[in-house]
Amino acid sequence: MTDLLDPAAALQHYLQSSRDALLWKLDGLGERDLRLPRTPTGTNLLGIVRHVANVEIGYFGPTFGREWPEPDHPLVVTDEDYDADPQRDWWVPAEVSATDVADFYRAVAAFGDATIADLPLDAVGAVPWWPEERREVSLHRIIVHVIVDTTRHAGHADILREGIDGAAGLTVAAPNLPDVDWPAYVDRLRQVAERFEPGSSHP
Repeated sequence: MTDLLDPAAALQHYLQSSRDALLWKLDGLGERDLRLPRTPTGTNLLGIVRHVANVEIGYFGPTFGREWPEPDHPLVVTDEDYDADPQRDWWVPAEVSATDVADFYRAVAAFGDATIADLPLDAVGAVPWWPEERREVSLHRIIVHVIVDTTRHAGHADILREGIDGAAGLTVAAPNLPDVDWPAYVDRLRQVAERFEPGSSHP
């Protein structure tokens, strides 16, 4: 069992919880549903996972002088790729399956966890793409940064998945949702909102 009294173990635990929450949002959906853009800016479930994986590679790899072992993996996005397409890490080519994306993310997580295990929290690194005046960072700060990024995008995935098939909650085993009459609850909220004219502010 993880010793959550150890700060590094506690941080890794919460990072892994967010990874797990994100990955389960892919479960049970077909390739089309996983790839369809769901917002005006094209947000899609597989793209979120690819993005988060590349974020981890960057922060737990080059930032601390560590090399990701598969630089030619089809889901890795390079600086040149970003120059050609700034949204490159937010979608997945048709020839790469959803299973491949999930496996890639799990491998990246293991890579990140190795950095956390091998280095002390006060280990100093440098984020190559940050401004020079704030480029120097500690591993502690980077773990928190990645947790924040991952949980933010897991929240995006929550909303997208609920909109696809109604699946909602933290995890399959522990959805963390109360047992309520959801249609009645939503109707109550709608009635409150409709008391206001569109664009109006509260008096």
